[in-house]
Amino acid sequence: MRFAILSFPGSSCDVDMYHALVDIVGVGAEIISHQDANLEHFDAVVIPTGASYGDYLRPGALAQSSKSIESLKAFVASGKPVLGIGNGFQILVEAGILPGAFLKNKGLKFRSGNAKLAVLNASSIFTSNYEQGQPLTIPFAHEYGNYYVDADTAQQLKQQDRIVFTYEDGNVDGSVEKIAGVLNEQGNVLGMMPLPERAVEEIIGGTDGLPLFRSILKNWSEKNVHNA
Repeated sequence: MRFAILSFPGSSCDVDMYHALVDIVGVGAEIISHQDANLEHFDAVVIPTGASYGDYLRPGALAQSSKSIESLKAFVASGKPVLGIGNGFQILVEAGILPGAFLKNKGLKFRSGNAKLAVLNASSIFTSNYEQGQPLTIPFAHEYGNYYVDADTAQQLKQQDRIVFTYEDGNVDGSVEKIAGVLNEQGNVLGMMPLPERAVEEIIGGTDGLPLFRSILKNWSEKNVHNA
């Protein structure tokens, strides 16, 4: 399985993601510039966190105008998995691939630390290696982590089981319905604000992010690898 790590000017965790995928999970990965984004030969795409284009206008706003977004939308339409993390989640929202918008944290300050999460949907292609309701500790670092959707959309997300992760530590930044991670309608795109690539080794604080990547690999293997 090969992952494309889609990098924009200001992406700052593409190398961290490469390490997590190649050295820890054991899959193939390549960091791809948004200017050369031919994604059709990859099996999955990850958009890492950072501050694309310096977060000018608002996080993800300029990245969604990149020519790579059309290639990304075609990749999404193919049904292959796409994971947007942190600023990557914001880019997916700005591009209209995921619903909603991002507001400044409720306290109007940048915050970082470890988020306490719960797995609200353990049946997605991103979470099948977790247990339903499993508590997780995943690092986060954001100023615009306050995810917003209107009441009708929030109800739709709940009815369609598209809320994957929720904050369970007070939801300090104010996200609607405590949402920390959400799926598209087809279930092949996940956006999440916490940073699972920073939780794949005990030496850096824990491995609660590792099952996410292994879930993607397991799903791909079940579809593409056949016993002789």
